[in-house]
Parts: sequence; structure tokens; C-alpha cells
Amino acid sequence: MSQEIEIGLGKKGRLAYSLDDVSIVPSRRTRDPQDVSTSWQVDAYEFDVPVIGAPMDSVTSPATAIAMGKMGALGVLDLEGLWTRYADPQPLLDEIAQLPADKATKRIQEIYAEPIKPELIVERLHEIRDAGVTVAGALSPQRTQDYYSTVLEAGVDLFVIRGTVVSAEHVSKDHEPLNLKKFIYDLDVPVIVGGAANYTAALHLMRTGAAGVLVGFGGGAVSANRNTIGVHAPMATAIADVAEARRDYMDESGGRYVQVIADGGMGDSGSFIKAFALGADAVMLGSPLARAKEAPGQGMHWGAEARHQTLPRGFRTNVGTVGTLEEVMFGPSHNADGTTNFVGALRRAMATTGYVDLKSFQRCPVTVTPNR
Repeated sequence: MSQEIEIGLGKKGRLAYSLDDVSIVPSRRTRDPQDVSTSWQVDAYEFDVPVIGAPMDSVTSPATAIAMGKMGALGVLDLEGLWTRYADPQPLLDEIAQLPADKATKRIQEIYAEPIKPELIVERLHEIRDAGVTVAGALSPQRTQDYYSTVLEAGVDLFVIRGTVVSAEHVSKDHEPLNLKKFIYDLDVPVIVGGAANYTAALHLMRTGAAGVLVGFGGGAVSANRNTIGVHAPMATAIADVAEARRDYMDESGGRYVQVIADGGMGDSGSFIKAFALGADAVMLGSPLARAKEAPGQGMHWGAEARHQTLPRGFRTNVGTVGTLEEVMFGPSHNADGTTNFVGALRRAMATTGYVDLKSFQRCPVTVTPNR
């Protein structure tokens, strides 16, 4: 049962937990790591590992999306990013990586003021498709109606609608909002949508027909939402809430299973693993992949919120470089800080607790020790 606490006489609030507050508990049974399966599936698309590269310019380029696909993961290209605004974004990526901290946000705003070019959307998605991997692209809810037809014509396999908060009931006096249910129903490709951070919001998104729901607001390491607009959702509670919405929606819909994808705030392998223990089917990673040698950000990391023209809610930060993309994903690791060998760590945790697949690992016991 949720615990409500009194903030003051006129207001109560729900107690919520971050991933740092939660620990996984070993069981009486253990397994060998090589006997563990980390595979997952969304709609008709199967992947060897439950890792999704976040649609952020510092993380996912066409080249890294292809590399992730060949590793058995999924890379999602930001279709509003530099790759669809500039024919050659490399000089801009180099510049952003070298900017002084006090000038970074303003210059990022200027760089991203360049219009999106539909022909570049097509070119980038074709590049990924030609490599023979699953093609995934992301748009914000505000841009989806403008560019979705271009995206579909380019041949996307999975379509992602990703924003800070995405609701099934957006109301606007200025324009006709995106009708998610009708939009998803009319598409021939599976749609992943989010972020959602509580039971009710997630349940409404599941009812639109989404194949997957993103949990959280993304960009944990580069987000300033808490400072700028006061919005924050501790991820442990958010994931568990959305997992419960999935269970209830399965009963309501007669067995339709919606993928729960944790998005943001998992900067180390321990947090990554705990997301699965709390009910996630897959995890969308940003900063861990931004630390790879192949990452477009060159050790710098930023997200879509940093480029907002009037109210940036994110920033560029230095996450450094820890190894190749292969090492970040599969090791070998040469330190114990949780920044490399994410899949190996997941296998070890599943084996230590006695689970052989991700679905069963979602049931593993956890303890809560508030980190306050």
C-alpha cells in the first residue's frame, strides 16, 4: 500500500523511492550466468539484449544505431536532432564538445534553430536500414504530425514518440493536439510512447494501443526539470507503478502485453539491473552509452531539453569516456564503478538471484533502504 505523508495541514504527498533506495535480494537458488537469457521482444522485433540507445545526439548517430543493432540491441535516432538538420553535423558535434560550460546552452540553442529537413530524415533512416538492423526513430509529440508520414515512407520499423511528459489527453486552445489513440490505430508500425511516471498516466497510454511505454522523463544525467519546472519522479516507484498498470491493462484487454521501458536515471549497471527487478522489460540508456568511444558527443552529453529556445530544461555535461561501445555493453570491465559490461552485470545479477529470463527476474525480491 502506498504511504502518504503530511507535508503540512493543507497538503499530503506520496512517499516515493529512487533506484538508489532499492536493493536486490538473492534467493535460495542460483544459476550459471551462461544459462541466463537476456532476450526481449517488442511486437514482432526480437533483441538479444534489453538495451535501447536513447534518441539523443550525444548518444545515437546512424553509425552507433547500426553498431547497437549488430550487437543485438536497438538504437533510436532523434529525428529532430543534428542528423536531420545538417547534411554534415560533424563540425557542430565537434563544436558542442569543445564549448565552455557557460556558453554551451546558448550556442546549442543557436545550432538547433536550423530547420529539420525531411530529405535528411529519409537519408538517415535509409542508411540504418541498408545496414540490415531494426530501424527506430523518435519524434516529440509536438513534431509528430508534421513529420510522421516522412518517417513511415522512409521505412521505420519502430516509431517512438518521446517527450518529457506525454499524455493521452493533451488539451490545447492554440492547436489540435495529437490524438494518440487514432494516430497509433492508423499506423502499420508499433509505437513506443512516453514518458509516463505514474499508474494512471501509463494506463491511459496503454489504452491508446502503444506497443511500449517509456517510464520516466529521460535524460537523467542532463535533465534540469526538477530545478526549472519542479517536476521529478523517483524511478523505482515510477517503474513499479507502471508495471502494475501493465498487469491491470492485461486483465482489462484480455491479455495484451505492453512493454515497460525505463528511461533515464540509470547511469551505472546497478541502477540498470534494478529497473528490471522492479518490472521493466527493457531500459533506454543515455549517459552510459554517451561514455563510449564511438559516441557522437565525444564524452559530452546533452538531450533535447537543452535546445529549447525559450526554456531549456537540460544542459550539456561531461560524462567522460570509459571504453568502446562493445566494452560498455559486454565488457570486459577493468574497474568496479558500474560504467562498463552492463549486460554481463545483468547476467550475473540474474544468476545470483536464480532467474533465467527477464520476465521471471521481474519477480525477484527487493529491499528498501531510503537513501536519505
